[in-house]
Amino acid sequence: MSHKNILAALIVLATANGCTDILDQAPQATLTEAAYFKNVNEIKAGADFLHTTVYAWDGNTTYAINFDFGSDISATAGEEGSGINTANTTDVYWDKAYSSLRFVNVFLSKAEDYKNKDEIAGYTGQAYFFRAWHHFFLLKRYGGVPIATEVTDPNSEIINGPRASRYQVMNQIMADLDAAIQLMTKAGVTKASTANDGHVTVEAAKALKARIALYEGTWEKYVKTSTDGDGSQSGAGSAGYDANKYTEYLTMAKSLSKEIIDGKQFSLWKGMEKVTAGGVANADMYKNTSTYYLFNLEDAGSNPNGLTKVSNNEAIYRSVYDFNLRRGGVNITHSKPAKPTRKLMDMALCTDGLPVQYSPLFKGYDSMTSEFENRDYRITANVMAPTKWYWGWGSINAGAMYNTDITTLASPTYQYFPNLNGIGGYLSRKFSTESNDRVTNQESADYLHIRLAEIYLIYAEATAELGGGEISDADLDYSINVVRERAGVAPLSHALIAPYPQLSLLGEIRRERAVEFLGEGHRISDLCRWGIAQEEMAGQPVCGVYIQYEGDETQYSTALNPNTGKPILTKAAYGASNVVQNTVDVSKYEGIVDTKPGAVITELAANRRFSLKNYLQPISTTQINLNPNLKQNPGW
Repeated sequence: MSHKNILAALIVLATANGCTDILDQAPQATLTEAAYFKNVNEIKAGADFLHTTVYAWDGNTTYAINFDFGSDISATAGEEGSGINTANTTDVYWDKAYSSLRFVNVFLSKAEDYKNKDEIAGYTGQAYFFRAWHHFFLLKRYGGVPIATEVTDPNSEIINGPRASRYQVMNQIMADLDAAIQLMTKAGVTKASTANDGHVTVEAAKALKARIALYEGTWEKYVKTSTDGDGSQSGAGSAGYDANKYTEYLTMAKSLSKEIIDGKQFSLWKGMEKVTAGGVANADMYKNTSTYYLFNLEDAGSNPNGLTKVSNNEAIYRSVYDFNLRRGGVNITHSKPAKPTRKLMDMALCTDGLPVQYSPLFKGYDSMTSEFENRDYRITANVMAPTKWYWGWGSINAGAMYNTDITTLASPTYQYFPNLNGIGGYLSRKFSTESNDRVTNQESADYLHIRLAEIYLIYAEATAELGGGEISDADLDYSINVVRERAGVAPLSHALIAPYPQLSLLGEIRRERAVEFLGEGHRISDLCRWGIAQEEMAGQPVCGVYIQYEGDETQYSTALNPNTGKPILTKAAYGASNVVQNTVDVSKYEGIVDTKPGAVITELAANRRFSLKNYLQPISTTQINLNPNLKQNPGW
């Protein structure tokens, strides 16, 4: 099925008289339900609908969970990341997850009644994938939860019963993924047969299983049962906990990621290592910007090389969008949500593979552009550097006209000068279009849920965890160094870090995840599963640019915006309370440089209260009042 045909099928299903209603109706409406799912096309349409139930673009409720808001590497505050949220009366994330699970279970109940099960095996496998997906979403947010594997009625145990433990939920997730893999393999639902158009495939199920196995393996290794509660007064309890299970999960993560890598069906997208299309002005401006354009692929006008999203062979599972059929509907380009912090900027390596405090290539902070020199392409491609030129978006905002010399456009000019104006942070372009044909809320790039870069890093991390922090140079070259090569960063090796006892192989692998997945929704859950979230996110300010460094003013303090003739920073707005006065130890890892006096504070330390209780989110008070057998998570 083509990229657009799947979207058309989704819309037909969602708007067809009765089909969406059927999935919303009470289970006793069996006669009406029987009018659907009676042939393979209707089964397929039902499976297509399930693809729309995951969080992707589709509205701003995705922000709180998909862009790392409130984490240590995101300059955009978020109550959950800051640890200052409370239990609410309602919870859209809980409600949507269980609503989506109901859709899945209705589908599976109809698939069970279908006469020729082999004919629909692939679609049934996709449904099992989504049942695992939604249970994992719940597990990450709440820990153990009621397991939903049947179409509920008012007497169902899921409505009135207690929570299952996280270990019981994990057993269900893995069983569902095994069923998904078995059924889709039987049906031949592979990446090649679907052209990676957004349909769930065998490879997607294996990739999700690898992700979940790494997550739970490290959680059970580091966090153990500390967030479980006793199951009677609080939490979901620890029924089924096995102190040695984490090794099985980590082994599973390594094995599955290796299987995907060795299958060679996917490759890192490198469409903008250089400009290959003719007639493009300022060609050097676009060199090594693949990690920017990867997330903005639409039609040929979305990038200088005229590539479309069909060229993206890195996506293992994506939600598909189309300007005519399914727009993103998120204020993404205007809001630029993936704003990095001082910590993230300093975590990014220099091109020699060394951190800024050790690399002789690092140029310091004196000028507004010096810290961008000789750095990781994921920084230089995605974070806007002062004095550099960047296109706007849409025809009014002068989106990209690649055959035009951008430096000659006088009114308006697209040379970037920050207006610190009491903010003091960095501006990221990641996810933000520069298309001349798109305005904000119309962007229609695909949402990349799982991509090959993650699989490489899963392999590296699982291998190092199984090796007690050790991983061979050969395994590093097989995994993490493939990702670093696209980023223009020298390979990680034992020899590279040997002179620096503060650095460790596992620490460098974790650093890589932070930089590679900025704004992709991994950071807070990563810190939690490593058992270090409170150390990394609490009790210290979130910081931005240096307006002073080692006692001297930087260019940020003195520069004028030539377009306005005004200073880019109003010094009166930056008193002692919003500029770092004493060195801040930003990480428990010694290999990450401290933030020095003179950095602008974008969120005060007093607002950073993340603690062990915040590893899991609270269940809404309404749900607990409706079912007294649900016990609130510890600390809430």
